[in-house]
Amino acid sequence: MKWEQVREQYPEQWVLVEAISAYSKNSVRYLEELSVISNFPESTSAWKEYKKLHLADPSREYYIFHTDHKTIEVKEQKFIGVRRRL
Repeated sequence: MKWEQVREQYPEQWVLVEAISAYSKNSVRYLEELSVISNFPESTSAWKEYKKLHLADPSREYYIFHTDHKTIEVKEQKFIGVRRRL
């Protein structure tokens, strides 16, 4: 699903999505195809669900957006720090 379709189907809501098709260019992640996992009236519920899914499978690309935004853009940042193995 394209972002425009997500906005039409879930107006004025928070959505938890997974990137199905995406690419990076100049430190920006462009999301071409999305799969809506869930929609929420407030961001706190969306973040709880995101954390649960990300913890279960950190290799998948999950994002939370509000559908009021006409476009979505994810700026990539390099991770600097220590990761702890569980």
